[in-house]
Amino acid sequence: MVTTAALYELFQQFPSAQTDTRKLKEGDIFFALKGPNFNGNLFAKKALEEGAAYAVVDEDVDPSDARLLRVEDVLSSLQALAKFHREQFDIPFLAITGSNGKTTSKELIYAVLSSHYTTYTTQGNLNNHIGVPLTLLSIKKDAQMAVIEMGANHQKEIAGYCIYTEPTHGLITNCGKAHLEGFGGVEGVRKGKGELYDYLAIHNGTVFAYAHYDYLKPMSAAVKNIIWYGQTEGDVQGTIVSSDPFLIVNIQKGFSEPLKIRSQLVGDYNLPNILAAAQIGKYFSVPEEKIVHAIESYTPSNSRSQMLEKDGNHIILDAYNANPSSMRVAIENFARMQADQKVLMLGGMMELGGDSVMEHQAIIDLISQYQWHKVVLVGGDFSKTHHPYLFLDNSSNAREWFLQQHFAGCYLLIKGSRSMQMEKILG
Repeated sequence: MVTTAALYELFQQFPSAQTDTRKLKEGDIFFALKGPNFNGNLFAKKALEEGAAYAVVDEDVDPSDARLLRVEDVLSSLQALAKFHREQFDIPFLAITGSNGKTTSKELIYAVLSSHYTTYTTQGNLNNHIGVPLTLLSIKKDAQMAVIEMGANHQKEIAGYCIYTEPTHGLITNCGKAHLEGFGGVEGVRKGKGELYDYLAIHNGTVFAYAHYDYLKPMSAAVKNIIWYGQTEGDVQGTIVSSDPFLIVNIQKGFSEPLKIRSQLVGDYNLPNILAAAQIGKYFSVPEEKIVHAIESYTPSNSRSQMLEKDGNHIILDAYNANPSSMRVAIENFARMQADQKVLMLGGMMELGGDSVMEHQAIIDLISQYQWHKVVLVGGDFSKTHHPYLFLDNSSNAREWFLQQHFAGCYLLIKGSRSMQMEKILG
């Protein structure tokens, strides 16, 4: 069996880890992970043939090939290697979790920090038990900062990530109605996300927290080092100037003079994300002009609150994920926008357990409070609700309907859980 220390010696020579043969580059170390429907050990020899320097396996694939490194469990070895690598650094490691906005916050914070420091961060949505160690292993020797996103859908998950990430700083964006099935309700969400605070409290770490989420105060009670920011409380304070459609924020406290930030983000709900980036930039002594430029230059991508123009229509594409909390604030923000013809196309929300139908009905009740040009509900438990709106089974049917409407001069909000693939409506 290959030890973590021996594996790390090889990793220093070939410092790139991969778990997917389709993304393999020459010189990678391939980790042959197993899952319910796949066994990476079966692809280990192929990985070597395609240029991998070594393949880490937990089955006897070919004992005669010294490039096949046998371990007890590949996933555990990947995580242990990531921890070993993490321990080589004496720099700030900022961990970010939360129900909504963690990727946007991560991208804004990365934009700010990387404008002044050599910074590494989570790519895409590599924020789970495989993605977090891969992110850690992607950090190079020249790193001055690391920003690690942590996703979770059940308790003890964040605590597990902290074991090998060893964060020095932490941010919980919020605790909303997400993954209720796995967490067992909103209190379970707070307990699960709060595992980050628990780790930082024990290890004398620093927390950045939005002062206007009351639940963060009891959650962070054990943390000695806490930096608050908000609209009227905290070290950095800022308010919304306008948000039609893009969010403009005035930061009136915390810097040498008031700062006006003209973001490319849609939605009032992004105010805490902008303030977090400004606060963390200030804390780490990023020059003010770099903070402003970094936030203003950030453009959302990957179907996360993207503002698109298509055939004379303005489209907010927010199809990366959805839960009752994020759905509600997106609808309320859209309702406030000044536009004559507003079209809602909402996909079902997943992982809500026994509350699912009730939460979908609550969204129906919310949208019925406003006037819309058209409303289309797509898939999921919207099928089990009572409403006067058009219901379609899937995004393919929604695309057909959309093309038949020949909209022009409309504003559309397209939002739904990842599995609904609402972005397909636009082709």
